[in-house]
Amino acid sequence: MTGASAGLGAAMAVALAEAGADVVCHGNSRSPQETCKQIEKLGRRAIGVEADLAHSEGAKDLFSQAERFAPIHILINNAGTIRRAKAVDYSDEDWNTVLQVNLNSVWKLCQAAARGFIARGKGGKIVNIASVLSFQGGITVPAYAASKGAVAQLTKALANEWAAQNINVNAIAPGYMRTTNTEALQRNDERNRQILERIPAARWGEPRDICGAAVFLSSAASDYVHGHIMLVDGGWLGR
Repeated sequence: MTGASAGLGAAMAVALAEAGADVVCHGNSRSPQETCKQIEKLGRRAIGVEADLAHSEGAKDLFSQAERFAPIHILINNAGTIRRAKAVDYSDEDWNTVLQVNLNSVWKLCQAAARGFIARGKGGKIVNIASVLSFQGGITVPAYAASKGAVAQLTKALANEWAAQNINVNAIAPGYMRTTNTEALQRNDERNRQILERIPAARWGEPRDICGAAVFLSSAASDYVHGHIMLVDGGWLGR
């Protein structure tokens, strides 16, 4: 589980443990040890690993650490970053960082996991975290929208190649969730009002709201689900 220190990642990691999984919890700028403690209280094993996915070798480093814990059967690519600025002012540094974390690292981790699944011959589960901005353009987040659109298409492309080998590659597309990535929007009275008016559920999503989708796509219940982008958005895109 990448990005398991807090927010959606921490919630999903604990939910997988409640469903019976042992979990490798990744953190980038923040230690995932608190999440590991919650998992261990449930009687499951957990290990915290740290790796910088903004670095070109970060994904390789992370996967190497994870495999020393146990063979990987489920990969959830949750770690992500967002940089906000008008498109005409968007810097190369921000663009490259967002694409490296949100897309390049996802690709490298999917590839590494699939190699292991194929070598063991027992299949496996990959769940990528996309976004409603896989379908929409958003405002002042060109790199984020580009990366999440690409994650959705990468998910479908990999599912096409690996489904026959019992590897399920799917994605979850969260809507507007109450996390650190959306703090700026939550604090902006006008944008907060506009967002809530658009969501049929009339509230921001909470980290717990994504857990059912994550457990389903990680379990045998989804064995015939391939290349699907599952919306968890309070009805946002159906509005």
